[in-house]
Amino acid sequence: MAMALSVSPNLAEKLVCSICLELFTVPVTLPCGHNFCERCIGDHKSKQEQAAAGAKRGYPCPECRWSCEPQLELKKNVTLGSLVELAREGKAWVQRCEAAHGGLCPRHGRPLELYCEEEQRCICCVCTVQQCQRHRRALFEDEHSRKQVGNRAATGGSALGLTGLPRQDSSEGLRSVILSKFTHLEKGLEAFRCQMVAKVEQELVAALRRVEEDSSTLKNHLDALRQHQEQARHLLACTTDHRTFLEVLSRSLPRNTGRRRFGSTHRGDAGCVRAGLGAAAPPQAGARVGPSISAPSTPSLSPDHRNLTFDPDTANKYLELSKGHRRAKHGTGAAGGWQERGSPFEPWQVLCAQGYGQGCHYWEVTTSSHSVILGVTYRGLPRQQPPGHKFSIGLDGGSWGLQVREDGYLAWHKGREEKIQQRLYAELGVRLDYGRGLLSFYGLGEETQLIHCFHAVFTEPLYPVFWLCEGRTITLGRRD
Repeated sequence: MAMALSVSPNLAEKLVCSICLELFTVPVTLPCGHNFCERCIGDHKSKQEQAAAGAKRGYPCPECRWSCEPQLELKKNVTLGSLVELAREGKAWVQRCEAAHGGLCPRHGRPLELYCEEEQRCICCVCTVQQCQRHRRALFEDEHSRKQVGNRAATGGSALGLTGLPRQDSSEGLRSVILSKFTHLEKGLEAFRCQMVAKVEQELVAALRRVEEDSSTLKNHLDALRQHQEQARHLLACTTDHRTFLEVLSRSLPRNTGRRRFGSTHRGDAGCVRAGLGAAAPPQAGARVGPSISAPSTPSLSPDHRNLTFDPDTANKYLELSKGHRRAKHGTGAAGGWQERGSPFEPWQVLCAQGYGQGCHYWEVTTSSHSVILGVTYRGLPRQQPPGHKFSIGLDGGSWGLQVREDGYLAWHKGREEKIQQRLYAELGVRLDYGRGLLSFYGLGEETQLIHCFHAVFTEPLYPVFWLCEGRTITLGRRD
């Protein structure tokens, strides 16, 4: 009990929860170092979460606005709890003593410290905050003295003519309390200001990023529309059939232009339509691109396009090459007489020995069935087996491929695939317009059908490359 009585008023103030204004009940400590009743901070956390519309964004410290995580586990402050118990015992002893002298507030049970001039009664600190916050207040000792002086003056017992005594002490105390509250409020406002400024800066960065993305999208869209305009002018110059003009123009209108990127592939690209008209037409006189467009002329081809051969140094060990290296077959076992030399592929792939640079080039391929891939690549195509794939054609930015499947075709570039619904052809033509960045694949039959066209910027010589599933055969050139 002696320890309880030795607790000073200043220390007692530190043992009061700033939320309930009572001595701590099960005090817990936040990461910022401030202490609160476990129940009070729990209620504060719940209110903050409800105010945030259910979003678990944490809650601020009521003292310094420090942001606390919602799942933070609060620890009981054992030392502070012990001090509170001692203070509570001393407070109970003081209250019992004051109750015996009638010095407790009848409303809140706290010591009477001030006098409310508006209500003309003695009040405690809780009354000061709740009922008499805007009233004129004074220490009741000063008010008692003032009234005594007033009574003496009214009865002629005082010759001083004073109506009251100075209340400097009470004014200084009130001034100190007000300054302390405003200091605390200023700290809270500063923390809130910093938080709001940081949030605005983050939203500004996000908005600028969206503007850049939208600008890039609009630029790509504009480029696609320019290509479409160029195609329309070319069609007007090449055909007088209005129905044909409208059909081709509608089929080649760029789709999803807002998501296109430079070097991406798109079936029906304006460059591909140009490839089917004039200088980039399929290499057969009188051939047709699409169901109703006749190619007006046959392009000049590289004179050695029929001399294309496979490079045995790159062939996978299961690929058997013919004597003239113009046919590749995937057998059930390693090719007879095969020995590793050069840099062969781990996947079932083979390169051609010839590479193509500037100019227009064309070659033809005959396949025994589906489940094959034909394309072009830079010489540095990785020879290792890529994880998760049986082939490496079209998985990087330096190769382009057309996969022949049982149900149609897949165009591959940079690891992205584009499905193409088209009938299967046993004989296929490949045309490379290196300068314009056009790589076109055609189905060869009674009519030449454009299957797909890649549009890119080529920076190195390109080599024809092939992948064969088991039991498949690829022959360079068409059937005799």
